[in-house]
Amino acid sequence: MLCMDNAFFAPKPGKSSAPLYFHTDNAFLYHGDTLSPETFSEEFIDLVVTSPPYNVDIQYNSNKDDLGYGDYLEFSRKWIANVFSWTKNQGRFLLNIPLDKNKGGQKSVGADITTIAQQVGWKYHSTIIWNEGNISRRTAWGSWLSASCPYVIAPVELIVVLYKGEWKKTGGTGQSDIARQDFMDWTNGVWTFNGESKKRIGHPAPFPIQLPYRAIKLFSFVQDVVFDPFSGSGTTLIAAANNNRIGVGLEIDPNYCELSKNRILNEVP
Repeated sequence: MLCMDNAFFAPKPGKSSAPLYFHTDNAFLYHGDTLSPETFSEEFIDLVVTSPPYNVDIQYNSNKDDLGYGDYLEFSRKWIANVFSWTKNQGRFLLNIPLDKNKGGQKSVGADITTIAQQVGWKYHSTIIWNEGNISRRTAWGSWLSASCPYVIAPVELIVVLYKGEWKKTGGTGQSDIARQDFMDWTNGVWTFNGESKKRIGHPAPFPIQLPYRAIKLFSFVQDVVFDPFSGSGTTLIAAANNNRIGVGLEIDPNYCELSKNRILNEVP
């Protein structure tokens, strides 16, 4: 079932003040702002998988990505608190963020945002290290072959695993569909796979579908609601819909909503 008419009231997860931009039977894309606490008015999320703006001056259409560091942390606090209020008890939150930042000064981004998440109510479970095989960040050495001021840059990102209320998951269908070898491999906290091509996807900061795919298989049951508050090019929704979950995305930019819609139509059977 496909629909782009906001007057069509199909059964859908989450009571929202944001317009329903597009949906299929198991993918729902809302055009709205994750900074608005009124966007959703109920707890409906089983699993959050997202990669928020990194504040490294990426040229998004509708988001300022060069905030002062204090403003960026306050931005993070607001949206993380909203997502917490929309998530069910026992809901999980997989948050893809940088380990640190050196553009404009050294900042412990991963540690600071993880602390903020716990301050607003999330509980910490673990951190997955994403070893991004095709990453290219060696553009500056600080001081070449000198102890004067060398830069240390780790070619990895973090996937912080958080949860609300209780870690043990007792709600939902109780049905897992992860393969034995995948379970063994992915419970190892270092995941190695390449990043995604901006040119191929048509978005300035896409993440590869392998990231939400692994998160969904390892941390959610069949038919769970999987939410991405920065839906971007729709990758999380595609991974959810193709793996017997219900994907819900929130995206502020209408151009990226249209990109997501087209990708879902092409990539979800």
